[in-house]
Amino acid sequence: MNAALLPLFVVVPLTAAGLLTFVQGPRWLRRTLFLGPSAAGTLGGAGLIWLTRDGTVFAHNVGLWQNGIAIPFVADVFSALMLWTTALLALVCSLFAVATGDDERTFFPALVLVLTAGVAGALLTGDLFNMFVFIEVMLLPSYGLLAMLGALGRLKAGRIYVTVNLLTSTIFLAGVALVYASAGTVHLGELAGAAQESPAVALGMGVVILALAIKAAVVPVHGWLARTYPFTSPAITALFSGLHTKVAIYAIYRLYALVFDGDSRFLWIGVVAFTLTMLIGVMGAVGENTTRSILVFHMISQIGYILLGVALFTEIGLMAGIFYLIHHMIVKASLFLSTGAIEHTHGTGALDRLGGIAKREPLLGLVFMGAALSLAGLPPFSGFVAKLTLVIAAVDDAQWTAAAVMIVVSLITLMSMLKIWGGVFWGKGPKSGLDEEAPTAAAGSTESSEAAGAREPTASTAILTRPKVKTSLIVPGLILTTITLGFGLGAHVLLELSAQAAANLMDTSTYVEAVLGR
Repeated sequence: MNAALLPLFVVVPLTAAGLLTFVQGPRWLRRTLFLGPSAAGTLGGAGLIWLTRDGTVFAHNVGLWQNGIAIPFVADVFSALMLWTTALLALVCSLFAVATGDDERTFFPALVLVLTAGVAGALLTGDLFNMFVFIEVMLLPSYGLLAMLGALGRLKAGRIYVTVNLLTSTIFLAGVALVYASAGTVHLGELAGAAQESPAVALGMGVVILALAIKAAVVPVHGWLARTYPFTSPAITALFSGLHTKVAIYAIYRLYALVFDGDSRFLWIGVVAFTLTMLIGVMGAVGENTTRSILVFHMISQIGYILLGVALFTEIGLMAGIFYLIHHMIVKASLFLSTGAIEHTHGTGALDRLGGIAKREPLLGLVFMGAALSLAGLPPFSGFVAKLTLVIAAVDDAQWTAAAVMIVVSLITLMSMLKIWGGVFWGKGPKSGLDEEAPTAAAGSTESSEAAGAREPTASTAILTRPKVKTSLIVPGLILTTITLGFGLGAHVLLELSAQAAANLMDTSTYVEAVLGR
């Protein structure tokens, strides 16, 4: 492969966004420009995975400028896995947006494409300052997307989202400045291992990782996520869940491996913080009563699982964390899309206002249940492999408390998924327009009772008269649930790729040589 093609992961969606902004055309053309870059990115990411599966690293300096001036693009199997997964999620969430009609909103497709371009750039860059720039490119359209669609609370959520991210970006930039002041460079190849040699660099990178932890919603800086994600449209919630926090997680893995070289002195901080994130996130879900609020708190909990892999910083721990990351991105988006299909159709995600959906929509019930069981860690889905491997890694590193918390949190997660299942998909559901039982005649008057029953709609008739969820709204979640099942049954494929990604993080010499051009 010609490494000069790597910038296309950024250039193609940006070009399509520009065309969609300034060129008017028929609907088929607009949707082709909208969906085409994500489809191409999915294919390109798959090809890059194939080319890097043996540990190969590709690097290219844009314009062939020297290090420190050029924008470096670097791809190994870890970044390739992330590119494929983020492009796939962008495509599936965009299909859902097309089905709901969200893509008809002015500038919606262009904003989504700019967001995906920023994600690709952040995953591929080999420069700390350029990582900051690409994360900002990712965030800027997100402000508009969050406020454009959703419930009445979206404007308040948008203010919280903007405020938190502006503050976090300032912290990130301050960390970059500290690194540059102490090391004289922000090039990742030149910063390899620098945090172990220079306390000033370690401090600067610590500030950067703090900013990334806020963006990843790690406890105790997690509250903004639960106050923003439930208030936009289901398509945007699913898209954000698969991209935003996961870019921050990827960056934490990459920077700690490269700049800190896996320094064991600070790992205990991560073990404590990420174990608390698992526990507090799942406990937050217990008191919620809408599908999206429950799923958002579980998202916080699962972030703790993913980041525990880097806190262990063993080869099996990193492998488990990377496997978990890919699994979680797919499963969580599937859950947001399947419940989002119900919310779009019925106008609510409140558990006490739904019920009996599985009787009318058995395929949708199957899609949700598959992803829910995977999230809880039950076989034969990818979640079982992810959690089992991570528990083994924690036990192998003698992190008994973290391992025990993982098992307990998995049980609570399963109960929460059953809570959604019981409230939304099972049961009789509320009566149409009634909060109480229909009035009946006095006991013993069978005729009067039957007449009253005929006049008042029962729970079962209410279910049958509800609108059906369109197939086009079910298919996106079905695609992702099928993938998590495939990753569970054929786990060895993703495990091998994750193991290679972990090996590259344990030994960064190949990455450093590629990005430095040696």
